Amino acid sequence: MKEPSGSASAPPESTVYTSELQKSDLPWSGSPSPYSAEVKLGDGRRVALHYRRGEGFVEQHYSPRARAWTAPTVVYRTTTDACQGIQLRTRNGTVAAIADFGTYCYDGEPPTESLAVVGVGDLTDWSVHVTKDFDGWERASVSDDGQRVVFGRDTILRWSRTKGFERK
Repeated sequence: MKEPSGSASAPPESTVYTSELQKSDLPWSGSPSPYSAEVKLGDGRRVALHYRRGEGFVEQHYSPRARAWTAPTVVYRTTTDACQGIQLRTRNGTVAAIADFGTYCYDGEPPTESLAVVGVGDLTDWSVHVTKDFDGWERASVSDDGQRVVFGRDTILRWSRTKGFERK
């Protein structure tokens, strides 16, 4: 149905992208903080992930058209301590992230929750795979076409747009 002349409806982006970028609330004296990470996609969008105390792993994405960020969304909920470091990789619209949580992990204890996370498309839905009592994924590699992600080196976890996560 066509809008009547003289009335305008707000583009969908104007209601979704209304926030400022937030960072982790975990204390860190240096810069950059190992508890926040950001990556730019080929189309100009940006994705930021950070740890939030008492909530877990939080995502926001930026629209260059709207010049604003989405409200923070918890991708993985946990009250366990965040480990230092978030790794992000992107290619052809696919974003892969590695993050870890564990009791006293920020002091060097091994993680008890190792996350492999993938977002695609409009970045509103994220695939999350949690491995318990695992020392964390060493790396994530995104295929050139963005259809596949491989997490790990010795222990491998695969994700594809058609099948999601599958362990091999």
